Amino acid sequence: MTDSDTPRGSRNLPSGVHSAVRPGCALLRLETTASREGVLDGAWWPRSRDIATELPELVSALTEHLGPVTRVGLDATAWEGLPTRIVVDDRVVHLDSFPVGDDTVLITAGDQDLFSLLVVPPDSPPEAARAAMAQAVLAGNVSAAGQILIDTRSGEKLVG
Repeated sequence: MTDSDTPRGSRNLPSGVHSAVRPGCALLRLETTASREGVLDGAWWPRSRDIATELPELVSALTEHLGPVTRVGLDATAWEGLPTRIVVDDRVVHLDSFPVGDDTVLITAGDQDLFSLLVVPPDSPPEAARAAMAQAVLAGNVSAAGQILIDTRSGEKLVG
């Protein structure tokens, strides 16, 4: 299947993306199948709740794999100092915030490609965080983000 054959809103994720967003800092892991049949498309393990520090690096990493990121939707109660937009690599990224407490971040690439990432709490133990990230990217995963965090004991929920 070529890019031109791919239906809108179902862009393929790159195979094998699992890397530190910044050395020694946040981790990003994306689903490694082209099907995108699971509930989540990947997982992000930020190192703090400071969105001004964490989000630009995530957006830069995702832009490298998905193309320009235009919007980010996240839980307003889970982050400190949440602005309505940020500039990353000379591009404006709009932030949508809602008090949802669903342990995800929604990424819009281009006009309408939507990607849902599990957000692993920053204070999660490394083994639990890795387990949560691995479960989130399993092909056909049907567990919601909050359930994955419970199943893997990945620290407190984002909204406690």
